[in-house]
Amino acid sequence: MCVWKGTSNHSKKKSLKNLINMKRILVVMSLAALLCNLSCSKKEEKEEQIKFQVTTPILKDTSLTREYVCQIRAIQHIELRALESGYLEKIFVDEGKFVNKGHLMFQILPIQYKAEYEKAKAEANYVEIEYENAKMLADSNVISVVQLALVKAKLTKAKAELELARVHMSFTEIRAPFSGLMDRFQVRLGSLLDDGDLLTTLSDISHLWVYFNVPEAEYLNYKKSLKGDSAMKVKLRMANHEIYDHIGEVKTIEADFNNQTGNIAFRATFINPNGLLRHGETGNIIVDAPLRNALLIPQKATFEVLDQKYVYVVDEHNSLKTRHIVIDAELPDLYAIRSGLKVTDKILLEGLRLVSENDTIQYSFEKPEEVLSHLKLHAE
Repeated sequence: MCVWKGTSNHSKKKSLKNLINMKRILVVMSLAALLCNLSCSKKEEKEEQIKFQVTTPILKDTSLTREYVCQIRAIQHIELRALESGYLEKIFVDEGKFVNKGHLMFQILPIQYKAEYEKAKAEANYVEIEYENAKMLADSNVISVVQLALVKAKLTKAKAELELARVHMSFTEIRAPFSGLMDRFQVRLGSLLDDGDLLTTLSDISHLWVYFNVPEAEYLNYKKSLKGDSAMKVKLRMANHEIYDHIGEVKTIEADFNNQTGNIAFRATFINPNGLLRHGETGNIIVDAPLRNALLIPQKATFEVLDQKYVYVVDEHNSLKTRHIVIDAELPDLYAIRSGLKVTDKILLEGLRLVSENDTIQYSFEKPEEVLSHLKLHAE
């Protein structure tokens, strides 16, 4: 009996202890559930209180900047070649130096041509004396008019041969046909030259022709934007990324499009008073093309799916609808829209990653003028 009673009291105490522990666990779980509910409630309340920024597209006149790779060429760039055979006797200029028109540059050994010239000159003098004697005899009726005519023809031939010898003599002197910069020598002093051998090249860089290729659609836009005989104004970005000091004008457009590339070549003319630009340089032509009544939206209001651009449009029930848009032109921080939006559409400006299709939101509207004022590009 004593053993049984002892065991019963112990069991009762253990049961009471377990009951107390269970109550403690239930209390803790209740508190945890209450805290979780409060937290979720506050989170939902916080989410409900988020207000997204919304704006509309805006119609503005602005300009679009495009860049084209270009090649710079001197308005005159020619090869100077030997006109006669012989040894190069003298060089009067140096590589890279500026020479004026008519300046003597090279002298080919003229001994042979000088001898031919002297011979032709003597022959012409002899025939001229013969003609004067024949004329006196003809005036005295000693010889006939026909004989005088034969002597005169002989004199004409002698003078022609003298002129030819003089020309050959002049070919031994290579003079600058225009003012410009010398290039590298292709021969050295004492070189044996053949007729047509390359001596050097000469470049007139007082003005530069800059060539760049323009796609067909942009060519049509440029032509439509020009009025009358006005010329397109362009800028040149040099290889060091600096903008050239002088503005160029597009005065020539090639006649035909390249069927393989769909481009047509434009030629802009730049003055080069300081000789900074040289023949053969490269750079980029910068063209500012006007955009009239462009429908503009911030780039940050768009998102991309499979290379296609989209925006979220807010409907009359504050619900978000995905809208596909087509970009007409890309500007710094802005897109010009070709299709997909109207100026009255409300679009989500920020928080695009926090929402999805058909979400209902609360928003604050920001005027598009205010939105544009905070971007890099300010539409005019």
